[in-house]
Amino acid sequence: MALDAVTIQLLAEELNEQLSGSRVEKISMPSRDEAVFTVRNYSGKRQLILSARSGSARVHFTNEDFDFPATPPAFCMLLRKHLINARFTEVTTIPGDRVLLMRFDSINDMGDKVNLTLSVEMMGRYSNIVLVDTNGIILDAIKRIDETQSDKRLIIPGEIFSSPPVPDKISFLSADVDELVAEVRTSPRIVSDAVLQKVSGLSPLLCREVGLQFEDRNANTLSDQEAEILRNGFLRIKNALNDKVLRSWNIVFDETRMVEFSFLPLLQYHSLKNETFENCSDLLEKYYSERDRELRLKNRSRDLSKQVRQLLERSIRKQESRKEDLISTQKADQKRLYGELLTANLNSFKRGDSRVAVLNYYDGETVTIPLDVTKTPNGNAQQYFKEYRKLRTAADVLQKLIKDGDDEIEYLKQVSYDITQASTEEDFMEIRKDLKDAGFLRGFKYKQKGKRKAEPYFRYLTSGGYEVIVGKNNTANERLSLSVAAGKDLWFHVKGAPGSHVILKTENTVPDDNSMTEACEIAAYHSSQSNGQLIAVDYTEARRVKKIPGGKPGMVTYTEQKTAYVTPDESKIESLRQNKKR
Repeated sequence: MALDAVTIQLLAEELNEQLSGSRVEKISMPSRDEAVFTVRNYSGKRQLILSARSGSARVHFTNEDFDFPATPPAFCMLLRKHLINARFTEVTTIPGDRVLLMRFDSINDMGDKVNLTLSVEMMGRYSNIVLVDTNGIILDAIKRIDETQSDKRLIIPGEIFSSPPVPDKISFLSADVDELVAEVRTSPRIVSDAVLQKVSGLSPLLCREVGLQFEDRNANTLSDQEAEILRNGFLRIKNALNDKVLRSWNIVFDETRMVEFSFLPLLQYHSLKNETFENCSDLLEKYYSERDRELRLKNRSRDLSKQVRQLLERSIRKQESRKEDLISTQKADQKRLYGELLTANLNSFKRGDSRVAVLNYYDGETVTIPLDVTKTPNGNAQQYFKEYRKLRTAADVLQKLIKDGDDEIEYLKQVSYDITQASTEEDFMEIRKDLKDAGFLRGFKYKQKGKRKAEPYFRYLTSGGYEVIVGKNNTANERLSLSVAAGKDLWFHVKGAPGSHVILKTENTVPDDNSMTEACEIAAYHSSQSNGQLIAVDYTEARRVKKIPGGKPGMVTYTEQKTAYVTPDESKIESLRQNKKR
């Protein structure tokens, strides 16, 4: 359910109470369509999120730990200029519309007191946040709307602010119950659709709630007795709107999936469980934050994947170019041979000759050698020796670069896999930190916010009771393999492909065959080959695993390994996460 005008009216009343006397201490924007205000009043400091994101536009207090960009957007800088240290005066609504008007007292550059309004418009894809000055002039908006986008309402700096167009319907908030019933009964549609068609301010959810008892009945066929039932449906919402005692802020769940939310019990979902909340802000925090967090993670995954893919493609192109250059250095031995043959036959040619035929004393064949007509015989010989040394040096450098390039490509492929395993903001931050430490990202600043909340490992328990630990990223892999593993712990990794490092904690015992097989399956599951059949998994004692000197995080070598071939079963592996330790 999107926020409707009725719910926003209640939200405005709640925010008025909780924001009373608050001052704005800090403003940040975690994304291009969200702003977070840090406010303080007599009860302490809190964060208020204002979102203009299509599908999840809302305003509520939040405890979420946001990751803010290093460079604030222009609109964020504007909000800071005008609203830092401003005081909230009131939160109102435009009756019947999905708009919150947040009003502030502030001080302008001249030291004069000014009244500013922040219009938070929660209208689906038309959602917006607009800052308006004392004279009703738009200072700017989080989403500008010019003549090419609308000919009815311009949202650009310098324009006079006007409210969104009001639908041509009877307003639920201003009309009495009898007027609402009379208007709905004029429609030939089924009752819930008729309520949506004729009445403004109610979401489709509440329209269904009003018409719940009529199923497929058309509104214009209702008897006077049935109209009384319709009247009671409207009155139920009106009473909850006017009396806090009758409200029940709740979210309806279909198993673990959040379905709808409302400020009164939803009879249409009576068979589903629900969770109740003390106020609207807590409900919105629960309903939207988890969904938006997943969306932000999805966007971060997409953006980071694109960035790493570009780095990988560039590395592959550079590697191909180096290999081509290395092929060209294979002429080095020919250059050396020409230099030796010219040195042995300096009396056989003179300056000005363009070529000379000499006997190759290595194979007895006659060789024709091109000459530089401007150089002396010895000068030509020395030129070939110079070219030989240059090519040999280039070959040595290229061979090292090609080896480093192979390591770089392997590392980036591993990072691409790690991105698919990331499930929290911290996971993505760790991956970006790894890329920065490896020299791939510039300008990224890693900010550790206290202790790491999410563990950098997945943990399993085999059917034999042995703990299996899986790294989530390169740094975690390295720490797991070189620090966490001890004694006779066993190390597993998919053969010849990106994947997580996996440690089977043996506690200095000999694991049973089932536990060994399950550890191999876990390693195959946590790899880029997880969808394959009979996947090769190498395993060895963890003490046989060594870090590559000077290598990037997570890059190791191992010896004395054995190889098993397994096909991972996702349901089986997921069940191992729930086993209790022996």
